[in-house]
Parts: sequence; C-alpha cells; structure tokens
Amino acid sequence: MFNSSSLTEFLLLAFVDTWELQLLHFSLFLGIYLAALLGNGLIITAIACDHHLHTPMYFFLLNLSLLDLGTISTTVPKSVANSLWNTRAISYLGCAAQVFLFFFLLGGEYSLLTVMSYDRYVAICKPLHYGTIMGSRACVQMAVAAWASGFLHAALHTGNTFSMPLCQGNVVDQFFCEIPQILKLSCSDSYLREIGLLVVSGYLTFGCFIFIVLSYVQIFTAVLRIPSEQGRHKAFSMCLPHLAVVSLFVSTGIFAYLKPPSLSSPTLDLVVAVLYSVVPPTLNPLIYSMRNKELKDALRKVISWTFFSSGNIVISLHK
Repeated sequence: MFNSSSLTEFLLLAFVDTWELQLLHFSLFLGIYLAALLGNGLIITAIACDHHLHTPMYFFLLNLSLLDLGTISTTVPKSVANSLWNTRAISYLGCAAQVFLFFFLLGGEYSLLTVMSYDRYVAICKPLHYGTIMGSRACVQMAVAAWASGFLHAALHTGNTFSMPLCQGNVVDQFFCEIPQILKLSCSDSYLREIGLLVVSGYLTFGCFIFIVLSYVQIFTAVLRIPSEQGRHKAFSMCLPHLAVVSLFVSTGIFAYLKPPSLSSPTLDLVVAVLYSVVPPTLNPLIYSMRNKELKDALRKVISWTFFSSGNIVISLHK
C-alpha cells in the first residue's frame, strides 16, 4: 500500500524486457524526435529570418512549431533516456511537471489550430476584409489567448490530479505521465472530480473541432467556385492533410482520456498515446511545407545558408 504523501517517484511503462528491443525502442523514438526537432526548427528559422513570411498565417505557423517542439520534448526525451539507461523511474515532481507542460502545450496547440482554421476561413472566404480582421494586433491577441488557454487548462488538470490521494502503487502504464493512468492509482472517490473536468474539456475540444470542420466546409465551398482546376487542387491538397491530422489528434486524444476502462489495454493505450502526442508534432512540419511554395523557398534558403556558412568555417580552419 502506497501513500501519496510518501510517494517520491513513479515507474513508467516498460516497453520490452530485452536489451536489444530496448535499443530498438531507443533508436525509433530518438529518430522520431530528431525528425520533429529538425522539421519544426527549420520552419521556425525560415519564418523568423524571411521577411516575406511575416504574415498572419506564418505567424501562427511559427507558434504552432514552437508548441509542437515543446509537446514532443516534454515526453519523448525522458522515454528515450529511460530506454538507454534501462530504468523506468520518474520523480514525483518530474511527473507533475510533465503533466503540466504536456497539457499546457497540447491545450495551446489545439486552441491555435482552431485560430488557424479561422485565419484560413477569413483569407479564402472574406479576402477583402482579411487585412482588417487579421491585423497584427488581433493576431497577437489570438496567439496570446491560445497560449493562455493552454496554461489555464494545465493548471486546473495538474492541480486537480496531484491533489488526490494515491495509494494503488506507483506504476504508470504509459511512456509518460498520462492523467488517465495516474487516476488508476487513486484510492478515493476524489478521482471523479478530475474525470468530470476531463469530460468538460472533452466537450470544449469537440466544440472547437466542430468549429474547425465548419470553417473548412466554408473553405471547400469557396474553393469549388474557383475556375482554375490547378487552384482548386492546390487548395484541397493544402487543407485536406491539415484536417486529417487535426481529426487524428482530436479523435485519439478524446478516446485516450474518455474511453471506458473496459476498453483499456497496455498495447491500445500505447498506440493511442503515440498517435495523439508524437505523430502530430512530427507530421505538422511536413504537411505545412509540402504544398507551400513560399515556405519551401524559405527553407531552401535556410539550408543553403547553413551549408554555405559551414563550408566557409571548414575552409577557414584549413587555412
């Protein structure tokens, strides 16, 4: 029997028992993390350095990349380090910090995705009013509101979760500190308060998702009126992957936090957690740059400048 007042650490999910498979897990998660780090880092650098990209759409994309970097950096590096050092431990404070940061960044990201869908709706459906509606002050206010909503979301859930007495052990069946897995360790009915808060969050998330879908319905309706087939194809190829990732993000997130206990299993929980916490931050840079000529040109400049500078440094050293 554990007592939450004496609890000093949690034990995270052990992926595999053999060192060879642990090394495979380490390599896979490290590769995914480095890809997310590189993709989001390049987008942040390209937008910050190219004045042609200092527009509302790219301002929001820069914020999204920052949130993506933070989200994946909150969970994956700890899991990678645990695999490398053959341990499962995370401190009590480390777990609380992980829950807070994860909810803060994930909540901010979802709010920002909602704002981004509105930005695209105004740009395509009300182009004559775009400059007025999406002025620089309005964009900053929307971005601040997105980050602030994530902070409030995180503070409520973290405070509520870690104020509960925990006496059902210290094993968290997930590769990071996930609230549904921590709730299983509760030894009183106080966990129902957090479940109620999760249900409210679920309704808000679903409401935002409906807003995003309706925005894209309006966008697709406007796009279908474009006479150029090439223009329609470009608009659809940019919007559909974004909507697909948002749908994956929302559906797996809601399922992870609101599914009935009878559907829970270690394998299913792990797959769902990877789908909502690891896949979107890794895919977002690819989706937003794949069909975007301006961004691809800016990325080429950043990469060329990096290699050119590195080459100059090497030449200087040889001299």
